Amino acid sequence: MKPIYQRLNLFIDGQDAYTFVPVEPIGAQSLTIHRATGDIVLNAPNTPIPSTASRYGKTIYGILGMISLALSEYVIVMTGREHRARLMGHDIYRAAEFDILPLNPNVSVQNPPHPVEGHLLALVRSHLLGGHFLFSYGWDLSRRLQAQWQDRDNEERKALWEMADDRFFWNKLVAHTVVQNMHVDIRDFSQILTLSPYILPIIYGTFDMRTVYIHGHRIQLCLISRRSRYRAGTRHFRRGIDHEGHVANFNETEQILLVDEKAAGRLSHAENLTHKLSFTQIRGSVPVFWAEVNTLRYTPDLQVMDLQETVDMIKLHIRDQVSQYGSQNLINLVNQKGREQQVKEAYERAVSQVEFPDVKYQYFDFHNECKHMRWDRISVLIEKVQEDLVQQGYFRLDTAQDKAIRIQTGVMRTNCMDNLDRTNVVQSALAKWTLNQQLKAIGVLSDNEELDDFEELTRGFREMWADHADLISKAYAGSGALKTDFTRTNKRTRMGALQDGYKGAMRYIKNNHFDGARQDGFDLVTGAWTPQKNPVTSSSLIADTRPLTIRSVPYILSFALFMICAGLTLPRTSAADYSLLYYFMLWFVIASLAIIFMMVHGIEYVSWPRLIPPTDIIYYKGPGFRSAHNGKGFTGPLAQKL
Repeated sequence: MKPIYQRLNLFIDGQDAYTFVPVEPIGAQSLTIHRATGDIVLNAPNTPIPSTASRYGKTIYGILGMISLALSEYVIVMTGREHRARLMGHDIYRAAEFDILPLNPNVSVQNPPHPVEGHLLALVRSHLLGGHFLFSYGWDLSRRLQAQWQDRDNEERKALWEMADDRFFWNKLVAHTVVQNMHVDIRDFSQILTLSPYILPIIYGTFDMRTVYIHGHRIQLCLISRRSRYRAGTRHFRRGIDHEGHVANFNETEQILLVDEKAAGRLSHAENLTHKLSFTQIRGSVPVFWAEVNTLRYTPDLQVMDLQETVDMIKLHIRDQVSQYGSQNLINLVNQKGREQQVKEAYERAVSQVEFPDVKYQYFDFHNECKHMRWDRISVLIEKVQEDLVQQGYFRLDTAQDKAIRIQTGVMRTNCMDNLDRTNVVQSALAKWTLNQQLKAIGVLSDNEELDDFEELTRGFREMWADHADLISKAYAGSGALKTDFTRTNKRTRMGALQDGYKGAMRYIKNNHFDGARQDGFDLVTGAWTPQKNPVTSSSLIADTRPLTIRSVPYILSFALFMICAGLTLPRTSAADYSLLYYFMLWFVIASLAIIFMMVHGIEYVSWPRLIPPTDIIYYKGPGFRSAHNGKGFTGPLAQKL
């Protein structure tokens, strides 16, 4: 596999061009991007830098790609990275800092010439800084260990970006723009390969690794999650399935176990891995057409849409998963009572019409089985799927023989409503059970030993899965995961319940008031929405088109609260007590009416996505189920007359 340049020097030739020069190897082909045309040219080796060019003040650690906005194209470069670990001889990094370079000489990133351009740039910048992006210059983070071994014969002939999994290649669209703008014959594959050292694939996910020693074996336990770029977004603005068979919040989670049977000692960093094992699970939203509509209430309105194509789309989704992973166990953790019941029943109706011999549906009433903090009851679920866990197996590679001793032939697909908290607990339990089997299979543990007998390994396992859960939850819901006290300590605590209450409040605030812009960032960077070249046509992105009455009420509320606070500073006298009472009553009534008005018209005060507004979901009137119609203003005969 052709290596990627790890450090680049950038030279800016006035308003004419950007030239990227690899620091190593010396004399390698430099890359020039002409700002006027956007053409990309690979220069001959040892091409001198123009005397008029000045060096950029930061080192470039990778070119993510090019994105086109309303007034200009921009080059996105990485200017900061954090080293996370060294995995099988390859360094793993997190992308930490980014710069955005305009091609149009008349456009400034710091002071955009048009408000729409400034808004779009802010979305891109916020998405880059708010995401958790990972990469490696020499190892494909987007593909699980088994897939890499099965495709090992093709790796030498292809570049890293060509081998990357399309679902998890987060910057694929912006990186592909670089290939399209390259000033060569795109049919000449050899010319495109020469550009490959400049194309750096990144994933949106998590990575963690812990090293422990057991019975003289050095054990490296690694956990990687990969988030799909399809139907990507935030908790309440991306639910269910779309018309291409993609589901929201789809994550592949791989637990890698590396064993060195001849570890030289705790201070040795030499790698002599004798066993490589991998266990993969997936999660994704319930694959039917459903949504939750924010209304400023703590619990959004639930909308299940009974569309004719539901069965066809779930077939498409499951067929794709079977082709990727093999047999599927669909573990559904959604409640069978209350508001979640409609989602569960819609899922089961659709699954009953899907006939795949390699697909099994398994329902587990998580909240009912584990009520009163009885989290040990997850063992009931493991007992139900244990036979399939054994049959699907895991990937095991004997490095001495370069031979796969076992192949994982299927996966557990777990979901709850958000695919976060309950899903995290179940996936960690399945991973722990499998890790126990793996360590016994390779002889690290004896038959009468268990994972819990080794405190350091157990603690590392729990901390990894808890951190993993927090990062996935922050990416989707805006706060850390719930129930992580159980993942970290194997016990449910009252302090953990209090922390969950705080996290739930943070989710409410972010989901209602901040996630609209976050969703726009996802849609812009992943290519779900493409800007028009004239910013005037996109002025609705920054304009507030709500009626004046709707816009004025929050100001009235703010003023009323200010007057109440100001009244607390007034002097108290017996003569003024009645006046103060009426004063406070007046402003409390005004504040209360303003709050009531805002709750009744809650939909008007939610931060909705503006690039792809979910109007068809908010005002859906087709067949299906709607838990309520809150936040749509006053209803009824009197309201209609008014």
